[in-house]
Amino acid sequence: MKMQEVRKIAKDWGVKTSRVTKAEIIRRIQTSEGNFPCFGTAAAGICDQPDCLWREDCLGSASKRR
Repeated sequence: MKMQEVRKIAKDWGVKTSRVTKAEIIRRIQTSEGNFPCFGTAAAGICDQPDCLWREDCLGSASKRR
């Protein structure tokens, strides 16, 4: 998902986005949604949240960190 789309979603949730990385914005959105702020932390590419809006970007981000 592009940063512009992430910022729009953040705005809808009332999440501030200035001077923050994409990953941190997404984690803040996850917290606002009442979910774990787990974006980019999927160990070994394993995630038990199949309906997560961020899943594709998250798994890609997690694989880059390994």
